[in-house]
Amino acid sequence: MNMNKLRNDFPILEEKINGCSLVYFDNAATTQRPIQVLDTLMNFYKKYNSNIHRGIHAFGEQATSLYEGSRKKVADFINADEQEIIFTSGTTEGINFVATTWGMTHIGRGGEIVVTQMEHHSNLIPWQQVALKKGAALKFIKVTPDGLLDYDSLDDVITKRTKLVAVTHASNVLGTHVDVKKIIKRAKEVGAKVLIDAAQAIPHQKVDVKDLDCDFMAFSGHKMLAPTGIGALFIKKELKDEVPPYRYGGGMVFEVDYDKASWCPTHRRFEAGTQPIAQAIGLGAAIDYFEQKIDFDELQVHEAKLAKKTIEGLESLGDIRILGPVQDLKKTGHLVSFMMNDIHSHDVAAYLASVGVCTRAGHNCAQPLAKKIGIDAAVRTSFYFYNTEQEVDYFLNKMEDIRKNF
Repeated sequence: MNMNKLRNDFPILEEKINGCSLVYFDNAATTQRPIQVLDTLMNFYKKYNSNIHRGIHAFGEQATSLYEGSRKKVADFINADEQEIIFTSGTTEGINFVATTWGMTHIGRGGEIVVTQMEHHSNLIPWQQVALKKGAALKFIKVTPDGLLDYDSLDDVITKRTKLVAVTHASNVLGTHVDVKKIIKRAKEVGAKVLIDAAQAIPHQKVDVKDLDCDFMAFSGHKMLAPTGIGALFIKKELKDEVPPYRYGGGMVFEVDYDKASWCPTHRRFEAGTQPIAQAIGLGAAIDYFEQKIDFDELQVHEAKLAKKTIEGLESLGDIRILGPVQDLKKTGHLVSFMMNDIHSHDVAAYLASVGVCTRAGHNCAQPLAKKIGIDAAVRTSFYFYNTEQEVDYFLNKMEDIRKNF
């Protein structure tokens, strides 16, 4: 896999900011799109724009075929069955989908919901709401001082009263890779269901839902080369009849009278109304790109090399706190979050932006975690296969300028 050659597929990487070459280190927020995905979107609108599952004309049939073809690509990508894949707008909607449907009907007073202390708001707030409305308890797997999870506490936290465990596969703040198999094993011992937030995992490693034996998994297309506004929710087929529809309207019904309605027996019951058709087809094109051009083992080695170089360069500057399990990040990381001891993270990010380096600064939609580890904001650099060691060198050079001049 030639990383430098792959950069040619991303025209945006040739852009300049204030006359400086673009260094895009904000991939944990959203990735860039290759020309193959952009062309797919344009071709849809130019050649066969139509609604799906409705018209029997050529455009409608082609759009439907491509849309459902993308569902199969998503299913194959995570080793699921087609009927187990629901298209959503992204990870946030997928988790809210499960909370609003399965959660509100299967979690009651006295039940327990378990999450971790490193969750993104999208995998925390929905469960807070379910717990409040249903009289359930919300419990947490703690984060250790070195940025890992306290796996020794699993037997105490996940109990026979636990109905659902919702856990991130990888932290968007600390970069920690979670041992989800260990958590799933404990959840299954007590009969609890498991939801995986795979937003930060799917773009960087092969994820197999059958191997994991999770019950639900949500992820976003825009973090893996696809358009915004599209994501996927995996619902294990054995649970399909336990999940009521999320929305009501056209496309999800079997029969409707003035006083009653019944739903499609397939996954289509969960996709009411006009779907994000072009975006779903674009997600399929992104998966094609992965299948044809990306080796996940090589990708992880490349990203870890960039993370290690970034960490060691920041450490050499001094007076910088690097968040998360630093030694693990040097081996398997795809992002590095840090704070300068005497300069606010927003100011650091603002200066970097002025010289072409795109990073993220703030609590990264994980404010409870930020409070727990004693920060108000951090700078996050996050990498992908189109990033280079030369870009890291440039970033570190600009960080040295900050140290000298501010």
